[in-house]
Amino acid sequence: MTRLRPAGLMARSPAALPLGVMLGVAVVDALTGPEYNLLPVYAAGPAIAAGRGPVRNVVTMGGVAALLCLVFAAKADRFGELRMYVALVAIGYVTLAAVYAAWLRLSTERRLVDVQEVARTLEDVLFVPLPPAIGPVRLGASYVSASRATRVGGDLYKAVPSPYGVRLVIADVQGKGLGTIRCAAVVLAAFRESGPEAEELAEVGSRIESALNRSTDGQRFVTGILAQIGPDGQFLAFNHGHPAPLLRTADGGIRFVEPDEPVPPFGLTGLAGSGSPRNSVTRLTLQPGDRLFLYTDGLSEARDGDGRFYPVDERAGPLLGGSTPEEALRRVRADVAAFTGAQPDDDSALLLVEFAPRAVP
Repeated sequence: MTRLRPAGLMARSPAALPLGVMLGVAVVDALTGPEYNLLPVYAAGPAIAAGRGPVRNVVTMGGVAALLCLVFAAKADRFGELRMYVALVAIGYVTLAAVYAAWLRLSTERRLVDVQEVARTLEDVLFVPLPPAIGPVRLGASYVSASRATRVGGDLYKAVPSPYGVRLVIADVQGKGLGTIRCAAVVLAAFRESGPEAEELAEVGSRIESALNRSTDGQRFVTGILAQIGPDGQFLAFNHGHPAPLLRTADGGIRFVEPDEPVPPFGLTGLAGSGSPRNSVTRLTLQPGDRLFLYTDGLSEARDGDGRFYPVDERAGPLLGGSTPEEALRRVRADVAAFTGAQPDDDSALLLVEFAPRAVP
């Protein structure tokens, strides 16, 4: 994305604005004559310099302000008068205060840079880009965070190969803030560890549940879909209180894949009783070219200006066919933006998977 850069001297140098202000005061001082006392106003230079640039820039502007004060005091035959010394003292005090303010600002900026580096590292760990294909499945993924400060929030997705097929997870952590990111990291770590090796898909869900119980405060739950696509197109899924996936068949048919039996969200699975999730698997046989669209409620609960929810099947469904999964998701994102006419107010993760055994080596 191209970012516009301000043009001109003030955009290039942090000293430009304070110097310009002081030169403006000098011009006014020269035009108004000796009857006005503008000498203390030169203190505006170091005060403005505190907002940008290093501490030495503030000190330099303080020196320039003092020099201009002396020059115009002499020009107006005020050199050595009390008002000149009062102006110099004012410039000195303002410069000292500006130095302190600039030091605090720079310390805060350094801490912010460190925090941003940690956040970027965490984001890169959480969301390693998915490959375009795994086994018999073509993949496309998209993530939009509602926060301007971060690229990720409480939504997550991941796909891994296993001896039993391609395994997928898409989930949404309840709540907001850093706690949701931590919870998302726990879910992803458990899935990455168990997804490629667990014999049964239900065991992957059990390990996610155990990881949440061990590593979180127990105050959050996670809605999600845990799925598996076998080499023969057999689709298995546990829907843990999540929006139902949308199936777009190769011939253009569109329908939701509702769970046969609901499963409580991760973090609340124990409420369903022992063994219940294993009996709640949704089964489906995919044909070559069929596409499954998995998403979080940041998409399905997006609203237009009249408060209407985004109709996933009516609007997104027709956009999911043709081209690559990534391009199809870009069309969906553009359509959601046109529907809402505003910036997203919730995180949203999208995952589009196509069963393509003959197209994927």
